[in-house]
Amino acid sequence: MDERRDVRASDRDREAAVERLRSALNEGRLNVVEYDDRLARVYRSVTYGELTDLFVDLPAPGSASQQWEAPSPRRAPKPVPASPGTLAFLPTSLKVLWTIWLTAVSINMAVWILVSASKVELVYFWPMWVAVPAGAALLGVSTGVVLTRRSRYEARLVRKKKQRG
Repeated sequence: MDERRDVRASDRDREAAVERLRSALNEGRLNVVEYDDRLARVYRSVTYGELTDLFVDLPAPGSASQQWEAPSPRRAPKPVPASPGTLAFLPTSLKVLWTIWLTAVSINMAVWILVSASKVELVYFWPMWVAVPAGAALLGVSTGVVLTRRSRYEARLVRKKKQRG
């Protein structure tokens, strides 16, 4: 190979080098700046030795990708079932509704406190008309959903125990 280092390279050799650089870029072995730099050096090269120096840190075409194997994909861990009595039985939509209700009640309470403070006496507690009806309805729906989900969870546990033993 040393005797070829001083032999002049042809346009076809330079085009082959460009293709090899392009494949290294596509594989992620080179970033765009390195690719651009090496591409300019390919077109300036005169001998095989100058072309060979551009690929010293790159694997031979097709060799590295065949030797290295991608890691096997990992399975996602199984979700841990929620224990009865936790908020995990509450669906996300109800958690969002509870957050909205709490925000609305908090804003109304802040306004009521500011109005009462400006008058130096307590005014009629009107935030209850926002908090109580909506809160009662939300509490009723949430209780029904949690009880239903909990009973299904417990029935599933009973079925699994029967299957095991």
